[in-house]
This record gives sequence, structure tokens and C-alpha cells, in this order.
Amino acid sequence: METPKPRLVAVLAHPDDESFGMGGTLALYARRGVEVHLVCATRGEAGDVDPQHLHGYASIAELRQAELQCAAGKLGLAGVHFLGYRDSGMPGSPDNQHPQALAAQPLDEVAAQVVAYLRALRPQVVLTFDPIGGYHHPDHIAIHRATLQAFELAGDPAFASQHPPYQPQKLYFHLMPRGWLRFGVRLLKLLGKDPRRFGRNQDIDLEAIASESDFPVHARIDYRKVMESKEAAAQCHLSQADGATIRRTPLAVLQRLVWHSDVFMRAYPAPNGGAQERDLFAGLEVAWPPAQGRSPVS
Repeated sequence: METPKPRLVAVLAHPDDESFGMGGTLALYARRGVEVHLVCATRGEAGDVDPQHLHGYASIAELRQAELQCAAGKLGLAGVHFLGYRDSGMPGSPDNQHPQALAAQPLDEVAAQVVAYLRALRPQVVLTFDPIGGYHHPDHIAIHRATLQAFELAGDPAFASQHPPYQPQKLYFHLMPRGWLRFGVRLLKLLGKDPRRFGRNQDIDLEAIASESDFPVHARIDYRKVMESKEAAAQCHLSQADGATIRRTPLAVLQRLVWHSDVFMRAYPAPNGGAQERDLFAGLEVAWPPAQGRSPVS
């Protein structure tokens, strides 16, 4: 049997999740010859956008999709695939009540769509959010749950879909490092900023998130070699934050100096102790591109 080429699928909720989150990891594996795909549940319709960014676009969704395509090019993604749901906004937002809001959809329905992509794309490795969605975003939590269910169903021949059963081999949850968050909370306070009102819309409580229990870190991916690609992708999302502003925030400046890794919890197969993985494809038999001749991360 022919050894399959390495493939990775990230299942996320909004345009910009790929760049502001695990973008370094996606860019690193794409550069090393892995076929990297993004399944994005919504087009990021919720929230306000400066009118100057909407020039030439019929809607926020159209703008955010264009920004995502720009970012995908910077990261080297092989494909971007949309599930077609609507951004639910943060908890308590009127967007929560939209009939197509992702967080309001039946879990089985969303999971079935993710199953279809896993079976069609046939990745060895699947990535998604942690169980609290990083910072309690309803859509992040919804897509985490749907991806977890889809991973379990993808290889089940009893689950009917248009593609034959296929079982990915590894599932990881991307984590916001709690140590880094706690340091960031202290730094923001020293700078006179309120960590309970973080983000563009000041609706993220970093202090509460940092105080929660840690998720175990089973894999750490150093992306220093593709830092410029990650930053270029983030700057595609101008409707979310000005590119120069992104680079000048105290946390962003410090991160570039001392933090060059994405960290992940391995959900499947269950970890059995030992050292943290430095390669998400560790232990898998895949056909690495001839120019590389080895797995992408040592």
C-alpha cells in the first residue's frame, strides 16, 4: 500500500482564528510540504467594522472572507472550506439569536458537516480549539464539540455520508498558555490597563481565563522559522485590528521576543506520559516530500 502524503486539517470558527491563533503551526507545516486545509465554520459576520474597510465589499462577511483568503495565501494553506453558518458573537450579543448562528445549531448537524470534510480531505492530524474555546467564545466551543464528535464518527462505517469512512490518527486542541496569560495579566495591570476588558471590543476577561485550571500541554511546536508568515497573515485581517497596531501592543512585542511556540493538548490517542511532542506527526507513517526527507519538526 502506498504511504499517504502528510495532511493536516484545522477546524475553526471565524476568519482570523487561523492567524491570531495557531497560524505559526499551520505555516510551518505548509512550508515543510504538508497539505494544510482550514475548515472555517462562519464568515465572521458579527461585530462592527470601520466603514473604510468595507469599501468595495457588499457585506462584512464578504470582507472577512477576502481577508481570510489573503491570510491563507500568507500561511501557505492548500484550501479554505466554509461550513456556511453565521458568527454568533460573544455571549449576550444579539447575534446569538440569529437563526443561522453557529452556537445555536444542533451539534449533530454541525458534526456531520465536519465528518464530510474529514472523509474528503483524509488528514492524519486534526486541530481545533480547547474545551473552553480559548476565551469562552460560543462559536469556538461549538466547533470544538462538533470536531470532537466528527473525529469519532469519521471512521465509523455505520455513519452515512457521501464519502467512505476514514479515521484521522491524531486530534489536538490548541491552547492559550496559562503561564503566558498570567504574565500578560500582570503586565497589563502594570501598564494601567484592565485585563478584564481585553480585545478590540473589550469583551474578553483575561483575568478570569488565566485563573482557570490548566489544560495539559502534550505538544509544543516552535514556529520561529515562519514567524514572518504568521505576522503577515495576521496583518491581512485589517478589519479586526490595524496591522501596525497588532505589532505594537506590549503583549505582541513581548511575544515576538520570547514566545515562538504553539502549544497543544493531545486528545487522541490518549497520551501515556513522556516528553512533550515537538512534531504533530510524530509516530505516523507518511510520505514526506523528497526535499525534506524527514518529519518537519525536530
